[in-house]
Amino acid sequence: MEFFCYHRDRPGSVALRDELLESHWSYMDGYAAGMIARGPTFVSDTDTPSGSVHIVDLPDLAAARAFAFDEPNYQAGVYRDVLLRRWHNALGRTMWDFPGGSEDGNRYLVLGLGAGPGADLDVPADQDELIAYGPLLSDDGVTWLGTAVLVRAPDPASARAVLTSDRYADIEVHDWAFGGRS
Repeated sequence: MEFFCYHRDRPGSVALRDELLESHWSYMDGYAAGMIARGPTFVSDTDTPSGSVHIVDLPDLAAARAFAFDEPNYQAGVYRDVLLRRWHNALGRTMWDFPGGSEDGNRYLVLGLGAGPGADLDVPADQDELIAYGPLLSDDGVTWLGTAVLVRAPDPASARAVLTSDRYADIEVHDWAFGGRS
């Protein structure tokens, strides 16, 4: 089962985050085989972290909850909250398979949160800039709750345009970078 996990940083936690970097990476190393995508989000146009995205294949919901809440930064208080949802890997690949590489261009996390009939269930025809794409689902994997996208785009407005805006209660766009050990 694939899960989308977004830990949002608590304000003022950058020093603690930096202190725990090796612990965080070591923890994530234990999940490397199932990792689909990972990386930090940033306060717009800065190098200040604002959160951490992990899309990972795990055996079940209990394993996903353990993954999210046993994470060292979460345990130490770096994060203020966690969004954990079932997810479907509509591209069928990992971020390391993205043909655009990990360095060039601006990258974004786009989170469309919704309710009701599913939106953007099909991968857009022009998928060259999509790094990861898929619906956010209820714990049982049946009900559509939104869409999560990692995308390379010239600016936040272009990233937001990947989703059909009038089909969501809210769309968040966050600066994002490929994560993991250098």
